[in-house]
Amino acid sequence: MEATSLNKGLVERRHADVDRRALMSRLSVSQKFAVKSLNQFGYEIEFIRSKNQDSFAVLMNGENLAVVDMQGEIDTSPNISIR
Repeated sequence: MEATSLNKGLVERRHADVDRRALMSRLSVSQKFAVKSLNQFGYEIEFIRSKNQDSFAVLMNGENLAVVDMQGEIDTSPNISIR
């Protein structure tokens, strides 16, 4: 029963409303500029993925993904999997 409630909590967290302001506050200045430019095309920041000491902002526009790295480089064909 505990595993079921734990899984239910994970599902609810994934579908919870995103606090985009809090996510934006965690980005570098370069990332913020890149994210703002992607917002003009309908992309919204969904989460930040950290790997080692790097962090990547992950944005979505419908089914389209984009990733912004620490230097503000935009990748609109990222090789990531979303659950």
